[in-house]
Amino acid sequence: MMLHHPIVLLLLLLVPGMVYLRYGRRRQPALGFSDGKVLARLTPGWAVVAQPLLPILYALGISLLIVALARPRSGLAESRVDTEGVDIILLADVSTSMRAEDFATPIKRMNRLDAAREVMKQFIAAREYDRIGLIAFAALPYTMSPLTLDHAWLLQQVDRLETGMVEDGTAIGDAIASAVNRLRDSVAKTKLVILLTDGVNNRGQLSPDNAAQAAKAMNVKVYTVGAGTRGLAPYPVMDPFGGRRYVQQPADIDEPSLRKIAEVTGAAYFRAEDMKTLQDVYRQIDEMEKTVMTVDQYTRFEERFMPWVILGLICLGVEKLLSLTRLGRLP
Repeated sequence: MMLHHPIVLLLLLLVPGMVYLRYGRRRQPALGFSDGKVLARLTPGWAVVAQPLLPILYALGISLLIVALARPRSGLAESRVDTEGVDIILLADVSTSMRAEDFATPIKRMNRLDAAREVMKQFIAAREYDRIGLIAFAALPYTMSPLTLDHAWLLQQVDRLETGMVEDGTAIGDAIASAVNRLRDSVAKTKLVILLTDGVNNRGQLSPDNAAQAAKAMNVKVYTVGAGTRGLAPYPVMDPFGGRRYVQQPADIDEPSLRKIAEVTGAAYFRAEDMKTLQDVYRQIDEMEKTVMTVDQYTRFEERFMPWVILGLICLGVEKLLSLTRLGRLP
């Protein structure tokens, strides 16, 4: 709560004087007692005991009315956000090679898809005003979420990403085509695809080059991210006894193809070899493709003086009524 005219509170300094003028100069008693012993034996009645209540009620009533004159009010800040949003499709490779555990941190064992899920969720959280969709792909693309502003729902779909959820393989061209198709009816000024993969295109009907040309024709930028360490990466396999062991597999990322896709569509290619670099990659993309917005802020006030007026008048009314009783006639 705030006061529209706080300087009015200076009038509170006058309240003691007003109380004195009303109650401080009471008339002298008409009857005196010559015998103090008689006076001592008298039991004070309720009027005598309650008499100090009158100046208190008077002072309180006047004070409450002065506060009301200062116009207490509460403000509710409001804002109107005009956004020029970015429409984004996240393409996530869910082929079995994404199980390679070369993204482990010092405190957590993490495979490539685990890292991708975590970083994508951070990216989504930072893009509040953008419509974002999610497509998982391996041998074929599978839409997990269309373009949406319901990021809570989208985050749930990111958590559902698992290797093996679609037939194994890597259909990069078909995945890009599916993403471009999702963006076909978008009216956003900026349309993006962020493709994360750790492999080489080996499935699907459309080549990555042709898919990139289709994206360019639709004015869609395709950022490409190659996920995986350079050299050998630990890959978990089940042994005949039901246990888990690791074999070393080489990272097989078609960097020339991914780089060409990005260049053709006016985007950029990034290589992420561990969790930190993957986070940095998505952070860079976030910085490169900012949402344009205009924010108009204003404050709507609600007047709160009426309760003070009512309480003040009640105090003065009670004081006036009591002054008409024996309380008001006591010296």
